[in-house]
Amino acid sequence: MAGTVNKVILIGHLGDEVKMHYFEGGNSIGRFPIATNESYTNKQTGEKVTTTEWHNIVVRNKLAEICEKYLTKGDKVYCEGRIKTRQWQGEDGSKRYTTEIHVVDMTFLTTKKELNTSSQTPPQPNTSASAGTQEPQVNQTQNDDDDLPF
Repeated sequence: MAGTVNKVILIGHLGDEVKMHYFEGGNSIGRFPIATNESYTNKQTGEKVTTTEWHNIVVRNKLAEICEKYLTKGDKVYCEGRIKTRQWQGEDGSKRYTTEIHVVDMTFLTTKKELNTSSQTPPQPNTSASAGTQEPQVNQTQNDDDDLPF
């Protein structure tokens, strides 16, 4: 392979609300954490162990505005992007680093609004997607299965 690849795919739950920052000229940036979990069984004790990894997500412009409008803490999302590390100087003069996922493609898998609505009212037959009550998809493909083929 001649080139290099920097691609990240995450499926996780928002750990906080989307924090927005707007710039002159109409650009914007949104930041929020996503939690991913890994579960395994400890062979020595037989106990199920779950570990959580936190990821700093960065979205820009239109995608950031869509995330701010529709996502809340606890929502499950699919994110694709690239990993970036930033460096700055802290107040004490030491070098500080952070690693972020700069997302370019996202699909909303479940939202708290969707879960609350479905648990309170039974599903309505013949509902149309054009009624404007469903959250938009940010990309054209959506996989509703939680089971991944790998």
